[in-house]
Amino acid sequence: MAKEYSRTQRIGDQMQRELAQLIQREIKDPRLGLVTLTGTEVSRDLSHAKVFFTVMGQDDDDQKIAESQAVLKDAAGYLRMLLGRAIKLRTIPQLHFLYDESVRRGAQLSVLIERAVAEDRQHQGDPDAGKE
Repeated sequence: MAKEYSRTQRIGDQMQRELAQLIQREIKDPRLGLVTLTGTEVSRDLSHAKVFFTVMGQDDDDQKIAESQAVLKDAAGYLRMLLGRAIKLRTIPQLHFLYDESVRRGAQLSVLIERAVAEDRQHQGDPDAGKE
C-alpha cells in the first residue's frame, strides 16, 4: 500500500510554513511585494526545493513579479541558513523560487466564465439577466 502523505511532502509543508514566517520577518528589501507562498515541491533526495509564490496586488505587473523573484533568489542562501536552524534535517534543500501562475489564470478564467454566462442570458432573453 502506498503512503498517502510522504516524508518529502511533510518536509515541503514544514518548509513552506517556516519560509513564510522567515520572509515576513527577515527580508527587509523594499522591492519585495506582499509575497504569499502557495506550495513547495521537494526532490526525493532533499537536494532541491521549488518554492512557488504569488505577489498580492501585482498580478498584472510582470516587472514587479520579476523584482520580487530576484529578491527571493538573492536571499535564497540566507533563507536556507535560517531554515537550517528552524528545521532539524541533515541537509537543507537548495531553494528555487518560482512564480505561481495559477492565481492569475484562475482569475482570467473566472472573468471569461462570467462573461459567457452573461452573454448566454442575453441571447436567451432571460428576465433575470441584469440582476447579478
